[in-house]
Amino acid sequence: MENVKLQAFENNIRGKRVAIIGLGVSNIPLIDYFYDLKAKVTVFDERDEEKLEPEIVQKIKNYGFDLVTGKNALHFLRGYNIIFRSPSCLPTTLQLKSEQKRGAIVTSEIEMLMNTCPCKIIGVTGSDGKTTTTTLIYEILKAGGYNCHLGGNIGVPLFTKVKDFKEDDIVVLELSSFQLMEMEISPDIAVVTNVSPNHLDKHSSYEEYIEAKKAIFAYQDNDGRVVLNYDNDITREFAKEAEGKVVFFSSKTKLDDGFIYDSDYGKIKECHDGIRKHLLEVKDIHLRGIHNYENICAALAATAELVDTETQIEAVKNFKGVEHRLEFVRELDGVKWYNDSIGTSPSRTIAGLNSFDEKIVLIAGGYDKNLDYQPLAKPILDKVTKLIVMGKTGPKIVNAIMKEIAGTDIVYPIYKCRSVEEAVNRAKALAKPGEIVLFSPASASFDMFKNFEERGKIFKECVNALK
Repeated sequence: MENVKLQAFENNIRGKRVAIIGLGVSNIPLIDYFYDLKAKVTVFDERDEEKLEPEIVQKIKNYGFDLVTGKNALHFLRGYNIIFRSPSCLPTTLQLKSEQKRGAIVTSEIEMLMNTCPCKIIGVTGSDGKTTTTTLIYEILKAGGYNCHLGGNIGVPLFTKVKDFKEDDIVVLELSSFQLMEMEISPDIAVVTNVSPNHLDKHSSYEEYIEAKKAIFAYQDNDGRVVLNYDNDITREFAKEAEGKVVFFSSKTKLDDGFIYDSDYGKIKECHDGIRKHLLEVKDIHLRGIHNYENICAALAATAELVDTETQIEAVKNFKGVEHRLEFVRELDGVKWYNDSIGTSPSRTIAGLNSFDEKIVLIAGGYDKNLDYQPLAKPILDKVTKLIVMGKTGPKIVNAIMKEIAGTDIVYPIYKCRSVEEAVNRAKALAKPGEIVLFSPASASFDMFKNFEERGKIFKECVNALK
């Protein structure tokens, strides 16, 4: 069946002036797409041209598109019919607002995908747990026989592939606050894993960040479904604003309806009208930690009306997790090493610490997103025998520890390092058999690395080089 929405968009865009802001992963495929549609394209990027991939720059020039680079690139953003922003270019950017007032449509690859997609969409957002939950939903649906497409903040950009989607396919999207911000469409099934302070170096306020998250369900109708964390004060309150059916999950409350992790019995259960049905024992799954049991509950809730329970359970049992998320690297001399490079905020690292009963040597620190590190101090003191810090937030983490132990006679072992390699070598010298070495920085990666994936890869290389 012809995709009428996509056809209308493509007919409208031919010959129009199109701006593509940012040569990131999501926007690069748009270059070929708009060339085929004979649009008049200008690409903007605030990096200098020599810092861009030469192959992409050459393609832009071969297509006859204009390329504007440098920190003042957006000063030349004038007179466009449609503007595709990258997630890092917030819709509140002054130049975008000015173009909107002139009549330009400001959108993104992910918003156009959602506007033209012919099939059901499941979207996942949250401060923590997005990628694990999104990937698990995708694996459950595949096990259930669906043809699925994984995208958004993970996977590959999907908008240029939407012409091949069928009505009975399912799209599964991980959605960041930057992607959701000012979006006026919501997925059919929305999941919010939790909300806690994050990305406050980019958002103007915590309130702006929370409002961005709400977009994942704000435009649903009565047929929509929204899965919310009952234990998180903010997401629990989201239920009051939801038009669709609300399904809660919890690890702290024995809900009458929803999905729960029952810590008393180590089981994940489905609840209906006060009757709680046992689904899984956590000893039978690969993922570790209460936060991951919550992610499983969220994924089960999101797929409950699409996949039978037995298939859901088998998919969860077979799921081994996502790289850089409490990823077991190796055991050496009785010490187990874990890569949790996704730990880009204090709350993520706290969740990582709480996943282990063993004593922990923690490596933490990185780029500063203007987050509060005080909540991390007590969990570190409770769970970590030796702390190794690095990066720009290292001193903030140390200050939080010092503040927590002020007025006591505690002498806490802290070691400062300048690189991942140095930190790994120091951890090897410090860790005792039976302990865990956990790399969970509680900070972003941008002070030393391109992203958390690169940071995690380097950590694993250093660990695997140990003898």
